[in-house]
Amino acid sequence: MTEQLDLLVRNVRVVRHDRPEPERADLGVRDGTIVRVAPGLDPAGATRVVDGGGKLAFPGVVDAHQHWGIYNPLPVDAGTESRACAQGGVTSALNYMRTGQYYLNRGGAYREVFPEVLAETAGRSYVDYAYHLAPMMREHIEEIPELVSEHGVTSFKVFMFYGSHGLHGRSADQNSFLMIPEGERYDYAHFEFVMRGIQAARERFPELADEISLSLHCETAEIMTAYTKLVEQDGTLTGLAAYSAARPQHSEGLAVSIASYLAHETGLPTINLLHLSSAKAMDAALRMATAFPHIRFRREVTVGHLLADIDTASGIGAKVNPPIRPREDVEALWGHVLAGEVDWVVSDHACCRDEQKFGDPREDVFLAKSGFGGAEYLLPGLVTEGTRRGLPPGEIARLTAWNPAERFGLRTKGALGVGFDADIALVDPDTTWTVRAADSESTQEYTPFEGFSMTAAVTDTFVRGHQVLAAGKVTGEPVGQYLRRPTGV
Repeated sequence: MTEQLDLLVRNVRVVRHDRPEPERADLGVRDGTIVRVAPGLDPAGATRVVDGGGKLAFPGVVDAHQHWGIYNPLPVDAGTESRACAQGGVTSALNYMRTGQYYLNRGGAYREVFPEVLAETAGRSYVDYAYHLAPMMREHIEEIPELVSEHGVTSFKVFMFYGSHGLHGRSADQNSFLMIPEGERYDYAHFEFVMRGIQAARERFPELADEISLSLHCETAEIMTAYTKLVEQDGTLTGLAAYSAARPQHSEGLAVSIASYLAHETGLPTINLLHLSSAKAMDAALRMATAFPHIRFRREVTVGHLLADIDTASGIGAKVNPPIRPREDVEALWGHVLAGEVDWVVSDHACCRDEQKFGDPREDVFLAKSGFGGAEYLLPGLVTEGTRRGLPPGEIARLTAWNPAERFGLRTKGALGVGFDADIALVDPDTTWTVRAADSESTQEYTPFEGFSMTAAVTDTFVRGHQVLAAGKVTGEPVGQYLRRPTGV
């Protein structure tokens, strides 16, 4: 008797994280889950059949670094930016969220704030989503066990430069900016206590310990403050070159080293080093892994830092923290990717519309806001440039899906295998197109990748078997669900 399927995606080359090259097979889906992976599945047993036309079938991207609601209202971003996710083959978007200015523009306990976050995103997203939370004050550290058990939040973040350096490049009143109580400081001591709090949660929930982790934005405030003054006083550099020099590469390396020793001191073995942008940052990260082999470091790189440099990015719209770097840093990052020393690649998507992004004068990089969108270019960009450099498709699946899913407790995500969610991105690897911001579903009117040539395109995206992108166009209604972690329990 033919097994009844809700969906059959046939005639595709299935990409798996544990083997370099794809294999021809069909994907059978029932109740949102993959139940068959084999060639020649009978289409008569399927309610709906999609012919993949020989395209690559990647596991849906688990984009472990996004920022919905940082510059636009959270409900707006959940709708529009999740549409951009679908364009890039992203089926799970993990967003960083904190209290303070931007985001919800409020302080307070997460037991009050986080239900509001969930309410404002419910029913709006085209892709599945989760949140990493940043413990900004002492009370947030005390809430970590509750966040794990009640809300399925198993990942947390520290912004290492917020203690004495502004978000966009100038110093600011940090207690006011972060909306933390008078008398508290957001500094290295706080970071230590965050680590102790997370390690205590790991010990309290031993069955989840490997999926409870801390992510760190590694830049050193004091170095950046001093170098920003030097760059501005000198006046020789402008644009992205000036911003890179104002937040120098060794600032990243020093912060990585400090974070690593604090993890050693507190006994926290699950550390994620975010958006490493330079040769010096990667060098420090690898040195720390050798120095502290008992710590399970994960090293993250963004697609922006792999595709663009200070000369090729399209204007100061590419301002981001840490900065877009010179070409030699881009090449160094690719060397680490090809050597298997990068654990996942993300978009760091933070939609910042033109009217918000640029200051007056418009060309002053220090007056511009930090961050830009890019989820729609994540998988196409990595396949385009990775293929050119000899990166196997299986490694791209590992970098974009399997590794982040495994680290962040997404047990039903990250692979095209029986029992996994039917999150599928079909990619045509033999098409050439030019990036134009006007073609994006994001509300951001510009992109640092404007005019870049791509040789791979996501044509179709499925989230738990629901098609959200068809022939390159977003389709249907929002089907995204909040991912209470770990999934599948």
